[in-house]
Amino acid sequence: MVVASLSPTHPEKVQLIELPIIDLSAERSKVINLVIKACEEYGFFEVINHGVSNDIITRMEEQGLGFFAKPLGDKQKAGPATPFGYGCKNIGFNGDVGEVEYLMLGTNFLSIVERSYAISNDPKMFSSAVNGYIEAVTGLACEILELMAEGLGVQDSSVFSKMIKDVDNDSIFRLNHYPPILSNNNNNNKDPSFHANKVGFGEHTDPQILTILKSNDVGGLQVKSQVDDEDHGVWVPVPPHPTAFCVNVGDVLQAMTNGRFMSVRHRAMVTNTSKSRMSMAYFGAPPLHTCLTPPIELVTPHKPLLYRPFTWDEYKKASHSLRLGDSRLHLFKAT
Repeated sequence: MVVASLSPTHPEKVQLIELPIIDLSAERSKVINLVIKACEEYGFFEVINHGVSNDIITRMEEQGLGFFAKPLGDKQKAGPATPFGYGCKNIGFNGDVGEVEYLMLGTNFLSIVERSYAISNDPKMFSSAVNGYIEAVTGLACEILELMAEGLGVQDSSVFSKMIKDVDNDSIFRLNHYPPILSNNNNNNKDPSFHANKVGFGEHTDPQILTILKSNDVGGLQVKSQVDDEDHGVWVPVPPHPTAFCVNVGDVLQAMTNGRFMSVRHRAMVTNTSKSRMSMAYFGAPPLHTCLTPPIELVTPHKPLLYRPFTWDEYKKASHSLRLGDSRLHLFKAT
């Protein structure tokens, strides 16, 4: 996973833009319209009144922070991340690095139970927190994917959600921990054009279908918004929200909506603060051999097929062969 350059060839722009926050308890047709609009314009939005209890979130946060507070030697017993397990600074398989340590897990119930013995002093409590959290956010992801399908006019509203409900889904759960980088900078991050010069997790898109992310009250997440006159993106900070989940479109969903939704580029910057940031990310992915192609309603003479059919296994292998910041979907363009 590639780290953004600390000496960019062109000045980076960071701009405060109000990103969509969608109340899932609102009237259904209104929610659907807002979700579709957000996916088309940003590939990103936040949701509130999402039905995931604060107790489930708090239990997961406590277990995650408890793990990262351990001595390095104890954390390394849960590694190396190949791909599951503990990793530090090294991201992926191609030399990418960042100011981050992480714990990567599959979402299979029994797999989490087994791995918990190398992760926690109380493996039963850890696995219970993780499995409870994954069950809740998977349900949330399915609800959102079904809203999307309905809004797109697809007859089978489960066309996207059934892939992550499948018992053989390839979804993953990742805890990212960004230790604070103390600085004497007097700016205190009040200037919206200022950001710390440390990249926690470099610019990338998520290859999967949909990402559901929750972080603590420390900022750092940025999404890339509109392109300026020189074809450079604008980075938009996402302020921490006490109750919201962040939702972003992945590459597979961009392909399966025939390019109507945008897989958003994003990154995590490490801010100058005395407190660490932790994020909890669920990446909803289909089974490896699922054939990925848009529903027939989304392919018309005026909107021909943009990407050839491919399996998740094909796309995953392509992703693993590239750097984090590399584009991937163009490799699957229809001829």
